Amino acid sequence: MESAAETGAWGGPLAGVRVIDMATVVMGPYAAQILGDLGADVIKIESPNDTVRVGALHRTPGMTPLNLNVNRNKRSVTLDLKDESEHAKALELIGTADILITNMRIDALRRLGMDHDSLAAANPRLVHVHAQGFRPDSDRARLAAYDETVQAASGLLDLAQRAGDVGAPVVLPSIFGDKVAALTIVYAALAALVHQRATGRGQRIEVPMVDTMLAFNLVEHLQGRIFEPPMGPTGFPLSMNKGHRARPTKDGLAMVIPYSPQNFRDLFAAAGRPDLAEDPRVNGEFIDSARDGEDLAELLETVTPELTTAQWAEVCAKHSIPFGPVLRLDEAAEDPYVQGGHLLDVAEHPSEGAYRVVGIPLVFSATPASVRRHAPLPGQHTDEVLGELARGEVRR
Repeated sequence: MESAAETGAWGGPLAGVRVIDMATVVMGPYAAQILGDLGADVIKIESPNDTVRVGALHRTPGMTPLNLNVNRNKRSVTLDLKDESEHAKALELIGTADILITNMRIDALRRLGMDHDSLAAANPRLVHVHAQGFRPDSDRARLAAYDETVQAASGLLDLAQRAGDVGAPVVLPSIFGDKVAALTIVYAALAALVHQRATGRGQRIEVPMVDTMLAFNLVEHLQGRIFEPPMGPTGFPLSMNKGHRARPTKDGLAMVIPYSPQNFRDLFAAAGRPDLAEDPRVNGEFIDSARDGEDLAELLETVTPELTTAQWAEVCAKHSIPFGPVLRLDEAAEDPYVQGGHLLDVAEHPSEGAYRVVGIPLVFSATPASVRRHAPLPGQHTDEVLGELARGEVRR
């Protein structure tokens, strides 16, 4: 794969927007990477020992898998913010930005003179998106927060425990808090950018991780507690159904998800058990998941072993029943659907050689997003960017 930067191409819906990424770990850098994929000129101000650059898997120090994933489409500038001269350069760079992303705790930002009020005095157009574990105006503002603690504080671990009927809840094996907050940073920044373009004014945006994840979880799980007084417990019945799991087929596992009474009847008939279609729970106008979900799940599990995964795929496609084979993560990456959509292509990194690039899961008809730059080495663009700054250039 030849990058757009190498061919001279430059575009995307955010072409002409400059983003300064001063965030660490995954949340902020992932948000900045998405903005870069969409065409923004992203400058990452970093220290050489950023968490995403630390790890055993690398060909070159600092070029870890996580770094390659969240720092593409960026230019890296290494600055020591404790050094007076380099701190001044960072402030100059922020003065050229449309969007700044930070995740330091607010006290640290104030000590650096990088809180929004200080920055806006020099750059009133600045959209400053600040993300941390808890709201800055709360009594928990100074507490450290990581994805695991955010999952716990937002009720996600409780939901996993209740649905799985397990002992101590296990942290979900994906950094949900970081990535959901990253997506929130992106849409918040874009909304503020529209306002900036219309008025010439920027603003500060706070993205507290716990608040963001709690709001995310409550979309469906507030349930009976939405009413006052409550009409029932929290927890979306279908998701909390302990039978809401993969089913054994004759040769593997699959998610077979009948939603309607007709779905159940078609499945029972395909398995050679038309007698089960007479069950009164599948003969009404809809399925009562709260009342009958677990019983019907057990009934479904008695028939799915009658056919192979491929046979169930045909049955479900014929009757428009949601279906998916259970693939290992490495199998999913090699799935023909993934390969056909170029969601995981092999590219040649200038310093790291061949590596797999996670594709952009969006299709723009007029302003396509693209991977224009591979993830940089630490400080790779320091001289380039500071040279532009000295010459008064604002590269877009």
